[in-house]
Amino acid sequence: MIILAFSALLYVIVGILLLAAMRRRDGTARNAVLFTVKDFLNLLPRLAVGVVGSGYLARVLPQDTVTALLGPDSGVMGIAIASVAGALTPGGPVVGFALGSAALKAGAGLPQIMAFVTGWSLYTLNRMLVWEIPFMPLWFVRLRMVVSLPFPFLAAWLASLAM
Repeated sequence: MIILAFSALLYVIVGILLLAAMRRRDGTARNAVLFTVKDFLNLLPRLAVGVVGSGYLARVLPQDTVTALLGPDSGVMGIAIASVAGALTPGGPVVGFALGSAALKAGAGLPQIMAFVTGWSLYTLNRMLVWEIPFMPLWFVRLRMVVSLPFPFLAAWLASLAM
């Protein structure tokens, strides 16, 4: 129900912004719609591959290993393993969420998957090596990493409360 309400709110916001752009009468609304359609068509195949791929991946992952390492009873060690696995997972949302979904289907616990996704979004080693270290001072990257350390554990704890 919350997802439905949030989605409806987003549609209302987009509608208001589109109406505001149409009132400008300078082609902004047309350009926005064309850009949106182009992005949608670009993203659709990736989403399809990610969704279908996660289904196949869930069947290929060894359920006993996934349950032992990331299962609901793996506790803090499972959350730590999931956080590190998330940090080592390269790629965008299609990869990260597809792997999380596949692990969930293969027997991983919800708190562990929350830690995986949070670790993936905060610590991605690939992004840090390619973007952060070359463009930001090393002290800043270190500080960001240290400040972000508790978040996968916090997300896992909140997920365990929500279950």
